[in-house]
Amino acid sequence: MALTSDPPSAVPLTEEPEAATATPSAAASSSASAGLVVVPVRHPWRWVAVAATAVLLVQFAHGLVTNPGWEWDVFVAFFSTETILRAVWVTLQLTFYGTALGFAIGIVLAFMRLSANPFLRSVAFSYIWAFRSIPLIVQLLFWFNLAYLYKELSIGIPFGPSFFSFDTMGLVGEMSAAVLGLALHQAAYAAEIVRGGVLAVDEGQSEAAASLGIPRLRQLRRIVLPQAMRSILPNAANEIISLFKGTSIVSVMAIGELFYQVQVVYGRNGRVVPLLMVATAWYVLLTTALSVVQHYVERHYAKGSAR
Repeated sequence: MALTSDPPSAVPLTEEPEAATATPSAAASSSASAGLVVVPVRHPWRWVAVAATAVLLVQFAHGLVTNPGWEWDVFVAFFSTETILRAVWVTLQLTFYGTALGFAIGIVLAFMRLSANPFLRSVAFSYIWAFRSIPLIVQLLFWFNLAYLYKELSIGIPFGPSFFSFDTMGLVGEMSAAVLGLALHQAAYAAEIVRGGVLAVDEGQSEAAASLGIPRLRQLRRIVLPQAMRSILPNAANEIISLFKGTSIVSVMAIGELFYQVQVVYGRNGRVVPLLMVATAWYVLLTTALSVVQHYVERHYAKGSAR
């Protein structure tokens, strides 16, 4: 008789009951799921809204095509005339100069508001408060009538003798007054946009750059501003588009921008609606072009965050 014997393997004994107990539950769940019928969620009112909206859009398009009041032949005749194209160019110039000067001043004001110096913060806050409070048309008319207050503008020692003087009427003309008014007005909004973008960047970025000995100006140019651009760009693009459409307000100064020229033309021939559609079409086309540029610029600055 053997004194020792190998015990029977325990692995099969422990695995077989588990398999035996798991098999009925799996079979039950599979049989239960086989009996279920998946019914999609129905949205009848959604389809009603789609149908009603489609009918309204078709009716609007039908009215555009069949209503003789739109006078599409007049629209086509004046859409690309030399007068309208010159007016579009003036509008683009006002937008470009107003945006460039406005954001240049706005960046300075934004960092003045972020400064630790209370005097600089107070000056920047007062500027932003004043130019956001006064309507744009009032500002434009003020700069247009600057020669009424100051006959000459001089350069020299403050409260002392002047070295050079200029006639205000010749220096600040209609176009200069319009660009100055648009730029100073835009600067107040651009300052808050830039300040909000800079504040959106984590302070740890600047602290880490300072610990590495990177100069303050390089921190702003290479670290803070590239990250802040992701927050600045959407709001800045909205402001540029608003300024582009807002250039129509300089028509009060008899500047030959798009809306003013359209008014002049329909004042002569009485074709108000088709000439207004000419201006509308140009505003839509150029706004669409600005939106496309905005998309690609945003995609460029989103390289580090978008995946």
